[in-house]
This record gives sequence, structure tokens and C-alpha cells, in this order.
Amino acid sequence: MEQDITFVGLDLHKATIAVAIADGGRQGEVRSFGVIANEPAAIDRLVRKLGRPRRKLRFCYEAGPCGYEVYRQLIDAGQDCMVVAPALIPRRSSDRVKTDRRDAINLARLHRAGELTAVWVPDSDHEAMRDLVRARRGSVRAIRRGRQQLSGFLLRHGRIGSAKPGTLAYKRWLTTVHFAHPAQQIVLQNYIDSVTSVEERRDRLTEQIRELLPQWRMADVVNALQALRGFDLVTAATVVAEIGDLTRFDDPRKLMAFIGLTPSEFSSGQTVRRGTITKTGNTEARRVLIEAAWTYRLPARVSRRLLDRQDGVSEVVRSIAWKAQTRLCRRYQRLIARGKRTPVVVTAIARELLGFVWAIARQARPQVA
Repeated sequence: MEQDITFVGLDLHKATIAVAIADGGRQGEVRSFGVIANEPAAIDRLVRKLGRPRRKLRFCYEAGPCGYEVYRQLIDAGQDCMVVAPALIPRRSSDRVKTDRRDAINLARLHRAGELTAVWVPDSDHEAMRDLVRARRGSVRAIRRGRQQLSGFLLRHGRIGSAKPGTLAYKRWLTTVHFAHPAQQIVLQNYIDSVTSVEERRDRLTEQIRELLPQWRMADVVNALQALRGFDLVTAATVVAEIGDLTRFDDPRKLMAFIGLTPSEFSSGQTVRRGTITKTGNTEARRVLIEAAWTYRLPARVSRRLLDRQDGVSEVVRSIAWKAQTRLCRRYQRLIARGKRTPVVVTAIARELLGFVWAIARQARPQVA
């Protein structure tokens, strides 16, 4: 007995959801169903109203700020749901009208045509660890902003220290800075206290990542990645938290393209033009990979800190990590000798480094939930 398939497009917002329906078959009707509240009870009523014997519902909505709660609710209810990559939705260049109703209808129509691309949806535990990693990243940005405000205030008044901001020598120098007016001394102390408090919050979040890591199903992958040069706990946790399960890519080139580290290309006929990297995908994962790639400008060696991080890692993973060092350090020097600009070289190293990250992730697969 065959089932009728109804494709349901959802345009999610904070308070409302625009709903559209596309009947099965290429010539089936596509119509707006209306607007419902973005609440679990309203979504349950929608499923009951649309569901009927011998009818299969297939929902879809764009990934966005509303997260994955609607997806999880529909999956738990036994429904089929897809979270769509917004950047990969086909759009007409001549379309200048955008409304919630039209967006929902477009999603339903394209879902029926099979022209939508799904994003990887993390489970609730993975999303929780990703939130923790992102909270630490927010504190790092707050530290940078606070230090800039402090340095700007001191520069305006001719107080210039010789030590690097954030170092112990710089903090000691700040204790010697005095202003004649009490208001300016209060401002100075406020800036200092603000930076200190955020630094303490960053350190607490780092320690919480370390404490909660053993409970995460991706813990083995994070520990294995730390065998690579330039990959400490925070870098490894950031890459895994932002990309997710790296083993879902059956080829490292697909992972490189997913992160946006492959060169762009504008070729036609006999003309071949390659430009800068595409910079698609997750920005934070790409940033930490490029930061890690800077460490390969130095000769290959296993430092004391790297040796400590490799403790407990399998021999296969250590072998891959050493192969990465010898290859990437040598390649960095060769590209520099050819006259390539340093940022271009580091980006190329980061792209190849991601291939070794993929290889290690294949060896240390996620634990089965």
C-alpha cells in the first residue's frame, strides 16, 4: 500500500511559523497553509491536522537563530524533517519580493523537487559542548576589546608601557601608573578590573571544557587531535564542536571545501582564473586551523608540551601527527623559498593540515551514543 507524500515548508521566526504545503508529484498543488505560533503545542496540532492515514509528511526549514528544537520535536514525533542550508537554496536573480508566506511556499516546492541541501544537525549533548566552547570564545573577544579600551585610554594620556599587554610585566607596570585627577584614576582601575574579571571567566570556562570533555562522545577525537602540532585542548575542541562528526566526509577534499579553504575559480572556455579561498562554511573552525598552521613555520620537533599531549594516544595517531609535522614544515619552507606571500603559504598549510585532521578523526571515531 503506497503512501501519499506531502512536503511541508516552514519559515521559522521567534514567535511565528509560516507553513506551506506541496502535494506529492511534480504537478501537485503548492499552497500556503497559514501561520502558527512557534510553540511545541502548536507544532503538535499542526502534525495532527496534516497527518492522516497513508500520508507521509516531510518537513523542512532553514537553519537559523531558532536552532534545532523544532527539528528535534518533529523527529521525536516520528516525522521526517530536514534543516536546510540557507546559502544553498536556489534563488531567482529577478525575485525582488520576500515574505514569510513566499519563503515557506518556496521551501515546500524545492523540497518536493529535491533541490535542497541539508545541514548536519548536532545532538543535544554536542550542541551543549559547542555552546560552552563558544562562550569561551566570547570571553576571549571581550578580553581583546577590554585591552584595546585600556590601551586607548593610556595612549590618550601619554602612558605607554614597554611590556606586551596581558603579560605579568604589563600588569606590574599598570600598578605604577597614576593620574592627578581622581576621576581618571577611577577610569583606569575600572578598565583594569574589567579585563581581569573577563580573563578569570575565560580561565573558568577553559577548565570546565576540560572537566566535561570525558562525558562527550567526541572526547576520543578531541584527545587524538591534540597529538597534532598547534592543537591544544581549546583548538581541538573548537574544531570538533564547530564541524561535528568529521567521519561523515568520505574524502578530505570535501571537508576542505566545506570549511572554505579551497581556492575560488572563475573559468570559462580557455581562460582559467583561480582566486582567493572561498571562505564558506564555519568561520571559527577556519580561523583556529589557520592559527594552528602558523606553528609549522618552525622546524619539525616534538616539544615537551606536545609530548605530554600525546600521552595515551595510539601509535597510529602519533605516526600521522609526525608525518604532518615533517611534511607541512618542509612544505612551508619550500613555498616561502618560491616567493609566496606568508599569508598565502599559511592558508595552504592549513588546508593540508585539515587533511591530517580528517585522517586522525577516522582513527579515533566518535563513541556510539
